[in-house]
This record gives sequence, C-alpha cells and structure tokens, in this order.
Amino acid sequence: MLSCLLVAHSNQFVGRELRKDKLKAMTIAKAKQSVGTLLASPRSPQEPPAVIAKLGWRYHHLGIPHPEPRPDEKHIEALGVHICGFDTSPYGIEWMRFDPDCQVPAIVRTVPHIAFTVDNLEEALTGCEVLIAPNSPSPGVRVAFIVHDGAPVELLEFRETGASKPTS
Repeated sequence: MLSCLLVAHSNQFVGRELRKDKLKAMTIAKAKQSVGTLLASPRSPQEPPAVIAKLGWRYHHLGIPHPEPRPDEKHIEALGVHICGFDTSPYGIEWMRFDPDCQVPAIVRTVPHIAFTVDNLEEALTGCEVLIAPNSPSPGVRVAFIVHDGAPVELLEFRETGASKPTS
C-alpha cells in the first residue's frame, strides 16, 4: 500500500512524495550535467562565463589577499580576517588580510578569489570540489568556497531578513 497520496498527472498517477524526490533528483542531475557541460564547452571571447550565462550566477566581488594593513580595514575577529574596499569599490574589489592564527585554508589566504551570488547554494555546490563548507557569517547570508582548476571561488546565497536583497 502506498503511504502517500496519489494525484493525477498526464494520465498517470504519481505520488506527491515520489514526485518531490524525482524533481530533487532531476535538479541534482541537471546541476551535475551543467557543471560537466560547462567544463567541456569552450566559450567565445564575447561571451560571459558559463556560470553567468547558463546557470544565472551573478558577480559579487573579487577578493584579493594582501599582507600589509590598509586604511579603513575592518577586523572580523571571529574569522581572523581584516577586510576593506568592498563597500566603496565600484568594481567590487575586497582587500583581505589574515591574522596569523586564522583557520581559513591557505589557498584563500594566498590566491585571489572571485565571488558570485547564487539562488540556491546547495544546488550550486553539486558536482563541485568544496573547499569551505556552507556557513553563515552573518544573518541572511550563507557562503561556501569551491576550488576550480586551483582557484578558490566563493558562492553566496542571500536570504530575506528584512533588509533588501542585492540586485545584479
């Protein structure tokens, strides 16, 4: 006996729970296929990166590690990082300096990273090599880092918390 309700769909009976599972599996399969397809297909010089053109990711910032203090740095003690520039740069450049005991992976402390906003962090991570697992550094924001071809990439998901959501 089926434990879920049956609904009519295209002259077939499909259980709601089975349908949810199928949609979730299709989403994961699509993400895996998308990542594989993106890596396999070259782009022409005038095209934007595939994660923007095909997956809808939006540019957020470029994080650049540096060793020297800069004017107007903000220290995020819990993370062991000093940041500046993000809120004033018209290009989204964020300068980052790390405390000696910072637990951030070495690649993030030494190699610049690009950051994108995504609508669904879990879906965006599917099929990717995760460097820093999803976490929430502040209310309404979830972030994770992946590695692609030796370069760190930050993914951000913004959730409504009463503040307005950034637009692209």
